[in-house]
Amino acid sequence: MNKTKLDLSGLKCPLPALKTRKALTFLEQGDMLEVICTDPLSAIDIPNLLNETGDRLERADRSDKDIVFLITKNSPPSAKPKRS
Repeated sequence: MNKTKLDLSGLKCPLPALKTRKALTFLEQGDMLEVICTDPLSAIDIPNLLNETGDRLERADRSDKDIVFLITKNSPPSAKPKRS
């Protein structure tokens, strides 16, 4: 099990959800993804994304400056795009 950290601070909707979706495609089942967002709409967008992908939100911690999501990759790996 690997844990990857993705800092999306400063990005506005829809970029946090789009970049989270892309990051999840590179993970194997059981891997964890920690996503840091500052956009308040990510509190809605990230959980909705996970409902679509089938991945599990372990925790969402909100502070005055950011929201930190801890996600476990549950869905089978998709065809991984080639990194360029």
